[in-house]
Amino acid sequence: MIAIIDYGAGNIKSVEKALELLGEKTVVSSDPEVIKSADKVILPGVGSFGSAMENIRTLGLEKTIREVIDAGTPFLGICLGLQLLFESSEETPGVKGLSILPGKIIKIPHKDGLKIPHMGWNSLKFPKKTKLFGHLPQDPYVYFVHSYYLKADDEDIVAATTEYGVTIHAAVEKDNVFACQFHPEKSSEVGLSILKRFVDMKEGV
Repeated sequence: MIAIIDYGAGNIKSVEKALELLGEKTVVSSDPEVIKSADKVILPGVGSFGSAMENIRTLGLEKTIREVIDAGTPFLGICLGLQLLFESSEETPGVKGLSILPGKIIKIPHKDGLKIPHMGWNSLKFPKKTKLFGHLPQDPYVYFVHSYYLKADDEDIVAATTEYGVTIHAAVEKDNVFACQFHPEKSSEVGLSILKRFVDMKEGV
């Protein structure tokens, strides 16, 4: 069973549908016990960093997320779900993120010819072979919708990058924690193959 954490952020339905396409059983829940009992856990989301962290803390899910990760359960953050795993965001100064991984979320700089939010298909570069993306060739196209991007403190956790006026850390991977700034559930066959790779992982990866 795959638990999709429900903390009032959008994009849950599209993640749920993509997993159903793969034949996976899912449960959408904010119940800590349900989440902790799942084989895999996904933190999706679109919206404001500050509001999301407020909801997570109000629902008592910060401790739950840490317990899931500490237990070795494969954990995937998507879009805002990636950003929340880090320390802070320029979107809402003063609000502390989950701080599971070291790094900050930064506003995409304005550049002539580039619209913000960054919305559309961009190719990925893989600096090294990783568990989540090891099956893909260089430069697959995936779908992004965001105005802020990750600058990870530890380059070793960066699993994929893309260019949009600046080098964006588009995905990270550390032990059993995986996260994508892009939306695999909206990225056609490439995205489904990434989700399939995640759901096939064993506990304690």
